[in-house]
Amino acid sequence: MLKVAGAFLILQAVFTAGAPTDPVLGKFSEGLRYDYMETDAGDLELVDNWLKLSDYRSLARFNADQDNVYLLFTRSNPIVGQVLQINNAASVRSSNYSPNRRTVVLIHGFAGSATSRFNNELVPAFLAGDDCNVIVVDWSAGSMWGPRAKAVGQAGARFVNWLMAQTGSNPNQFTIVGYSVGGHGAGILGRNMNGRPSYIIACDPADRWDDADVFQPNDGLYTEVIHTDISSIGMTRALGHVDFYPNQGTMMPGCLTNFCNHEMSFRYIAESMRTGGFLSRRCPTIHAAIAGNCQLAETINMGGILPKTGRSGIFFLRTRAFSPFSQG
Repeated sequence: MLKVAGAFLILQAVFTAGAPTDPVLGKFSEGLRYDYMETDAGDLELVDNWLKLSDYRSLARFNADQDNVYLLFTRSNPIVGQVLQINNAASVRSSNYSPNRRTVVLIHGFAGSATSRFNNELVPAFLAGDDCNVIVVDWSAGSMWGPRAKAVGQAGARFVNWLMAQTGSNPNQFTIVGYSVGGHGAGILGRNMNGRPSYIIACDPADRWDDADVFQPNDGLYTEVIHTDISSIGMTRALGHVDFYPNQGTMMPGCLTNFCNHEMSFRYIAESMRTGGFLSRRCPTIHAAIAGNCQLAETINMGGILPKTGRSGIFFLRTRAFSPFSQG
């Protein structure tokens, strides 16, 4: 995932040469070593952007197949989640899961949990918009290290494949939504499913991500990306079938920080589940979207319960500073 060429090859040399006990093996980026990132709980966390030997050891300790927790919410249990366990058919039979309903899988971001703002916004929003199954992937056991989102997505796909085999659910019934590093995790989950999900939404997928694992258009039958903080935490380039750049992709109305901009990606999506979406206009290029100069006639709604399969392109819209955020 990280561009650390030959990192494993130098480990023996590190030990034998009597180097520091926690040597640096590589870097996330060429920027500052230390930076603050906001957690899904809204707290600031000081992050080391250099990869150390202890980080590899930490990665080895986290086992997404064992440490991921899958919590089911439905209209029958909108507040308290029911734990679904892979290879435990009884956990599904005794739950409110229905294979006849659309299933939404949510993957939180860095330092998040089942109770993070991403989940607190989206679980009730999806249940308000549709009588569906909502499964929260709680990877809080490993979420203090963002690159683990790859393993989380892979393990999530194994869980979903098992769930489909147990219940007869179809991949076309699945919507996957991820935020920040979880946006890339959502793509990884989708591409590893036995059949592509019908709809994936990446909410401001995080920058500093290796191309081999970055969100990709064909991770789902229809993929949609919301870019709200291209100047800092999120990625600028188009990643999905349809990419939206609200407010030119930066400085969301009502926000004073990059962290606020980043979060608005999922707040817009939450609103769209209740209202049907945000009317957006097509742009000829990303540069036009960032400049806010999009005059093409084609329009599309950002977000919404159902995928816009077959649509593609780059789109621009403006929002309000306060809820309801949509201008139309």
